[in-house]
Amino acid sequence: MRTLIPFPLALAIFHSCHGLKLPFEVHITNPTARIQRRASMPISNTGNAQYIGNITLGGVLSRVMLDTGSSDLWAAFPKEQPVSKDTGTGVTLAYAVGRASGNVHMTTAEIDGHTVDDQAFLLVGNTSTFSSNIHAQGYDGLFGLGPNKGSQVRKKLDGNTGDTMLTRIFSQNKTSANYITFLLDRKGDPTDPFTGQFTLSEIVPGFENITTMPKLDVDTVNRLLQADQHWQALTDKNNGIIGPDGNAITVDSIVPGAPKGQFVAVFDSGFTFSQVPREVSDAIYGRVHGAVYDVKDEIWTVPCGQYLNISFNFGGISYPVHPLDTVDDNFSRTDLNGNKICIGAFQPITSAFSLLGHYDMIMGMSFLRNVYTLLDFGNWIKDKPTDTGHPYIQIASVTNVASARTDFIQTRLGGVDTTGDAKWTLLPKEEMQHSPVSEEEKKKKYQELVLSRWPYILTGCLVFIIIVVGLCIWRCCCRKGAKKGSKTKKGMFSGEPASTTYLPLQDPNRFKEGLSPLGQSPFDASTASLGGHYPPDAQYSPGAQYPPPQYSQSGGGYQHHS
Repeated sequence: MRTLIPFPLALAIFHSCHGLKLPFEVHITNPTARIQRRASMPISNTGNAQYIGNITLGGVLSRVMLDTGSSDLWAAFPKEQPVSKDTGTGVTLAYAVGRASGNVHMTTAEIDGHTVDDQAFLLVGNTSTFSSNIHAQGYDGLFGLGPNKGSQVRKKLDGNTGDTMLTRIFSQNKTSANYITFLLDRKGDPTDPFTGQFTLSEIVPGFENITTMPKLDVDTVNRLLQADQHWQALTDKNNGIIGPDGNAITVDSIVPGAPKGQFVAVFDSGFTFSQVPREVSDAIYGRVHGAVYDVKDEIWTVPCGQYLNISFNFGGISYPVHPLDTVDDNFSRTDLNGNKICIGAFQPITSAFSLLGHYDMIMGMSFLRNVYTLLDFGNWIKDKPTDTGHPYIQIASVTNVASARTDFIQTRLGGVDTTGDAKWTLLPKEEMQHSPVSEEEKKKKYQELVLSRWPYILTGCLVFIIIVVGLCIWRCCCRKGAKKGSKTKKGMFSGEPASTTYLPLQDPNRFKEGLSPLGQSPFDASTASLGGHYPPDAQYSPGAQYPPPQYSQSGGGYQHHS
């Protein structure tokens, strides 16, 4: 049975070392003389599910899938074995459909007229862990077209010994541009005018307009995510995905640093079906009459005659998807009644869901068949005087909406345009079906919320701790200051009051406290009774004569007579 997703973006990579690691030095003699150019390398298409090119390793031809979502080269040889040197270093590359395990070997590698000596690759001896026989499906290995930094083989070897084959090819020729291009054909398309092509540092003739397309800066997204490098870019703001009803599908990005209203998309030719947020997949297929969500395979199944027109926007350019790609009929599926049904090729992202929140969707073959793609490595290639800018992606649309509609009518509707019939009309939005979310997917989303935002969570915790500690220190200082203040108010002697500002002048106890009225000595008894108490009519007149006061004795005391 053909795997729906033959080689997804690697979810986990595990490494194991066996034996002695042997360092190798790379010797290139007259490198430019070794490069013989030809226009392009044909790509074979197996049922719109795998795109395969030929590479020669150690004198033996190997059919390899072209995968922009990874960076390693590996191959399994069912018969003749290549001439190579075993480094003794073991590596295991784990995918959702199996594991590629073996030792890293060094050999002479050739592709598209380019030759590299002492090229590192993983020689896989056993492919039984894969869900299907890869040789029977038409390929023997995988050629990763991703950046050098993403290579797991390179991380296991010393220095530059494990550099990817593309890095070695671009480094050999100091004057060539650091880009590759590929064009994927479509089986079952009555007017598909081309076959699949792959080029290095050259443009496929007839598609020169690719160089005028917007450059989607890959480095900007990598810095945003601070993660491993991939071929990824941002969609346009607020209209990155246009659904079958002609309206933008708006969903929040799971990438913490993504600009509001934009998605982070990875361009990965290793995926048969594109992977999109569940809400996006539901918006595309959930309003189709007769659509059913297959919980087991996690895909939408729809009637094959359903015409759906969707598009994606990058760099201000609209890229329509051929309706033969939106509704895929390459897997011979039937419903419970034995009727043929088709598959929604924009699948809810489940197994490839990014737990670290590095991307929202993966643009697989169902999208890449609609564009001619150029991937420029730029300054990912070191020590080269040319092509030193940021890595970028350019895509040129190869799908004409009107022609695609005609193709669909001819292929799916027997040449009769019935797309306007009621059975093909989309259901009202309020009647849209929503695919169920599994418990495993809910768990992954919760994990993503934590793992993708751990720097923010950690920062928040640290800020909280700092605030709490600061409050505790401030409180302690306040208490200590209060104690010091109470001692200061008592003065040097314990009997001294804190302040004399508001002491009443007639306070009988004030002399006990060591104070005297009007600055007099507290020990002068003759003035102790003078309180400055005057009758209300007492007035002073300058020059007036005042008689002396007269006193009379009465009852042992004296009375004053005015």
